[in-house]
Amino acid sequence: MVDSCRHCEACKSDLEQYCLEGPTMTYATPDRVDGSNTMGGYSDSIVVSEHFVVKIPATLDLASAAPILCAGITTYSPLKHYGVKAGDKVGILGMGGLGHMGIKFAKAMGAEVTLFTRSASKAEEGRRQGADHVIVSTDAEQMKAAAGHFDFLLDTIPVQHDLNPYLDVLRFDGVHILVGLIEPVDPPVNAAKLVLGRKVLAGSLIGGIAETQEVLDFCAEHGITCDIEMLDIRQINEAYARMIAGDVKYRFVIDMATLKA
Repeated sequence: MVDSCRHCEACKSDLEQYCLEGPTMTYATPDRVDGSNTMGGYSDSIVVSEHFVVKIPATLDLASAAPILCAGITTYSPLKHYGVKAGDKVGILGMGGLGHMGIKFAKAMGAEVTLFTRSASKAEEGRRQGADHVIVSTDAEQMKAAAGHFDFLLDTIPVQHDLNPYLDVLRFDGVHILVGLIEPVDPPVNAAKLVLGRKVLAGSLIGGIAETQEVLDFCAEHGITCDIEMLDIRQINEAYARMIAGDVKYRFVIDMATLKA
């Protein structure tokens, strides 16, 4: 985002992403100053209020730091907001661009981290990213064995999926946080799974500007970057097709030097 109203309750709380009048997004949003459409990060230059500028720490590689401003803050913010701390048991649902960052952050916060994935083939990759354990969510026995075990679940799965089996692995007072799904929940959640354990089903959207600076500094301190593949913008259509097919680990980053070509 590049602007917000800056006077509502959310903005005054450094939560510009929840601006009650709606934030101005980086692209495809009317600019609050002149009404023109914001054109995104593919521009040669951009005019933005200094309030919405962050500083990339010198120790971070620019290319691998770029997705921290989206995938990074999206996973860092809820873990920080809900108070993940050393010793907590955190499950990360999904192993894409968001999921692999969630593993890194939860691990850096001192949590015991478990990757939930539908594919047993991702177990080794999950551990390479820092997961202590891997549970194959399609394995009923593994899911049953994990019942009542987790303090937090960070759900990065971007498509509709059954939340009920995951609510079963939460302990009482556990929190299941959605950051990937923005469609209706289908199948429906069995409310008893929430009521009988005082469990929380929550959602979270990126982070405010202050917290975005915080996550960049956190990444610099802990040596965290996003796994990326640099991209010549002339291959953008090929990259888009690969992204749809899930053939990227874990973010494409466009080399801006190729724009002129």
